[in-house]
Amino acid sequence: MTRNSTTRRRKAVALAAEQSATARRWLIGAALLLCTFTMLAWSAAVQARSAPDSFADMVEGLLPAVVNIQTRQTIEGGQAEQFEEFFKEFFERRGEGGEPPPQQQQRRGSSLGSGFVIDPGGLIVTNHHVIADADEVEVVLADGTKLEATVVGSDKDTDLALLKVETDSPLPSTEWGDSDETRIGDWVVAIGNPFGLGGTVTAGIVSARQRDINAGRYDNFLQTDAAINKGNSGGPMFNLDGQVIGVNTAIFSPSGGSVGIGFATPSSMAKNIIAQLRDSGEVRRGWLGVRIQNVTDELAEGLRLERPRGALVAAVTEGGPAEVAGIRQGDVILEFNGREVTEMRRLPAMVAETAVDATVDVTIWRRSKEEKVKVKIGELEADQVATAPADQTPEAVSPSDMESLGLALGKITPELRVRFELDENTKGVVITEVEEGGSGAEKGLRPGDVIVEVDQEEVQSPAEVVEKVEKAKSEGYRVVTLLVFRQGDFQWVAVRIDQS
Repeated sequence: MTRNSTTRRRKAVALAAEQSATARRWLIGAALLLCTFTMLAWSAAVQARSAPDSFADMVEGLLPAVVNIQTRQTIEGGQAEQFEEFFKEFFERRGEGGEPPPQQQQRRGSSLGSGFVIDPGGLIVTNHHVIADADEVEVVLADGTKLEATVVGSDKDTDLALLKVETDSPLPSTEWGDSDETRIGDWVVAIGNPFGLGGTVTAGIVSARQRDINAGRYDNFLQTDAAINKGNSGGPMFNLDGQVIGVNTAIFSPSGGSVGIGFATPSSMAKNIIAQLRDSGEVRRGWLGVRIQNVTDELAEGLRLERPRGALVAAVTEGGPAEVAGIRQGDVILEFNGREVTEMRRLPAMVAETAVDATVDVTIWRRSKEEKVKVKIGELEADQVATAPADQTPEAVSPSDMESLGLALGKITPELRVRFELDENTKGVVITEVEEGGSGAEKGLRPGDVIVEVDQEEVQSPAEVVEKVEKAKSEGYRVVTLLVFRQGDFQWVAVRIDQS
């Protein structure tokens, strides 16, 4: 190899090394630039979600749309007599000879609340309990103007009401927001009339969603730590865009004042109810025609579900929408109209919010697999209930013959029908004894209960019950699901199999 060729090779190697270093520097620079952009974007996102320096600009435009509600009602003679008796005892205790005040057959009572305008023409939203039983309803605007209001309609189940006032000029109004997009930790602003003080603004965050406070079967509240007190009822909860995402309804308070736990009906529910009240003055709710219960851990195992979810059908109303669609006892409703049923108590609200006569898709779990059915929704009547009855206290009785469940079983005979007051249409296998401390006793089973199905298969004799329980045991399952009939009601019970 000549000296020239060696030199050329060295130059080529050096050039390649320099090009490689340049490429590396370019890549490192691009990566740093990308990281910088990412950090800036992240910082901007964090800044966008942070609290504003002040709520003043937003609140200034919202205050005129929030009103105070004043109601009056007549207290009839029976209550007036209680006042007379009180004054009589008062004078007697003091030893004074004066006569008590003359009996008044009627007295005036009053209450205070809040509301917000949703239409410039004078439509105002408030709580049902604010105007319930009122003889007169008066709306006080932000500028002090007092207007007589009429009740367009109210709904006790969701504690919502719609009022109408007549005005010569358009009123400042609010707009609904989407509470489904609201997240825990988001800032909210509440405006209302606490303790009759007039327009008052408080701020806080969404502390929780989908709260059940045992106020009714449609409980689905937003929880907030924004101060809400007596008189705030019916007032709006705003997001930072100035949209109404909730109607302030209740507080938890041992002291009677705000302790940072307030509840609001979400706009996703409220705007549908208010729209119906606006259109017809009443609310029509969807009806499925099933009695349902929670899917517990044990029931999920017995039903071969991977985890507890959905609503277990305990009974199907004869001729109801569910029966017509083919839904059966023992099915688990997993999805309704495209929405997941995460737990039993979610389903009644989903059905109630669905338009009457609408046809929806329902996903069910049946015999260890998913199926889809279409259901035409009916209309819920006042006396129709959507949940299964609560467990009742079991009786403690003598040991049984069926050791794996702690039960003694019998075929339904005329004697047992009389003994346990079973009607002629009752079918299945009757429980005659329950072993104290056994698996059946743990789940509240008692003599007179009738086992209709075991693991979603009908049974007609004690032998069939034993056979199905032993089959589940041999296949390694720890529980079996029993469909139990008791005093006119069906209920699914998951019973642990004694492995000894």
